[in-house]
Amino acid sequence: MSNVDSALILEKLKTQFGDAIHSPEEPYDLLTINCSREKIVPLLEFLHNDTVLAFNFLTDLCGVHYPHRAAPFEVVYHVHSFINNIRLRIKVAIAGDPPKVPTATSVYAAANWMERETYDFYGIIFEGHPNLKRILNVDEMTIFPMRKEYPLEDNTRKDKNDEMFGRDPKLILAGK
Repeated sequence: MSNVDSALILEKLKTQFGDAIHSPEEPYDLLTINCSREKIVPLLEFLHNDTVLAFNFLTDLCGVHYPHRAAPFEVVYHVHSFINNIRLRIKVAIAGDPPKVPTATSVYAAANWMERETYDFYGIIFEGHPNLKRILNVDEMTIFPMRKEYPLEDNTRKDKNDEMFGRDPKLILAGK
């Protein structure tokens, strides 16, 4: 049985990265931390290379769009230590137009297609990515369809409620 738990992970990360690791929480018993875009690659390298933690697998990488926040985009990383049978979620908030974050492909080769998909749907630029281009949508597409910038339905319809999907119709109509 492994002695690695959320407390040890957080202690090692705080020792190594200090205040760059912030807002820890454990929803559904999954340690979740926030990190700056400048520290994400060193953090992932540390998690991957540390012999005790051994987070050797990138389970998922995805984008999220929160249009009302100061940093409206997030990249969320889920890493897994097979040796310790523990998972960790890392969130990186990103501002800017276009939003940019360094690529994780130097640490996890599996990040390649996940970053391409995130770029394709959210327009998040992964700086240093070896082949950042659309993966599912057509190359000619000029929008990023998962952004919450577009109404879900015809605004004249009364039977649909954008608020049920996390979108404020007043802000969408105002172009925000």
